[in-house]
Order: sequence, then structure tokens, then C-alpha cells
Amino acid sequence: MTRVHGLIDGKECRRRLRAIEQFEHHLSEGGTHILKFFLHISREEQLRRFRKRLDDPERWWKVSEADFKERAYWSDYQHAFEDVFRHCSSREAPWFIVPANHKWYRNLVVSRIVVEHLGAMNLKLPAPTVDIEEIRGKYCRTCDPGE
Repeated sequence: MTRVHGLIDGKECRRRLRAIEQFEHHLSEGGTHILKFFLHISREEQLRRFRKRLDDPERWWKVSEADFKERAYWSDYQHAFEDVFRHCSSREAPWFIVPANHKWYRNLVVSRIVVEHLGAMNLKLPAPTVDIEEIRGKYCRTCDPGE
């Protein structure tokens, strides 16, 4: 929003993108795994969802006049998003652009990506820090196996 509305100039925008990239690199070096998802809906789908909110009193809490006003800047936002993807997507902190017009498909894609990355991490339970048999012998001599 700051870039789209001219609240920052190109130099400041580039500085911020570099800062994000450096921060994500620092997190990654520390062992944090980063996955970023951009849930992309079409301009038409966005308007359909806005209209649905207006027609359903239980969704009125979601209505914001700013959402409708910002639609006038759709292409400016698309260009800003493209710059973010280009400058802040790396092997260690990738962006995944997910078609999200259909929520079931969005959920499927995001779930598959998360599962794939979790699987690649080869996560294992930590080894016990105590002698399990000793604990069992000391404290569970009378334990009911069903407890």
C-alpha cells in the first residue's frame, strides 16, 4: 500500500525489499524453514466475494469501504506483488503463488506444499533423556497397563 500510494519512493522500496531478504536469510541460517504463500484471486472473483458479503448480514463485519476503493489500484498492486516475488523469493524462503479462486483447490495446493516440505525435513522424535526402564521400574511397579 505504501508503494502503490506513493508514500515511499523507489529507493526506500528497494531498501525494504533488501531488508526482508536479509532477515529471511538470517532466519534460515538459524534453522527456521520459511514458506510464503500468495493466495491469488482474480479481480472478478474478488468482486464476487465482495458482493456476497454485501448480501449476507453475517458477513457485514468483513465489509470495508477501503476494499472497494483499493480495487482502482489493482494493476499497481499486481506490479508491486511482482517486485516482491522477484526480489524476496529464494531457495531458502520461496514464494508460492497459489490460484485461490476456488478455496478447495487453494487448500489442496497449500497442504501439499507444506506436507512436501515437512517430509523433506526428516523430522524425528527426540531421544529420551532418561532411562525409560529405570523410570518404569521405580514408579510403575503397580501401574495398571491400561492407565
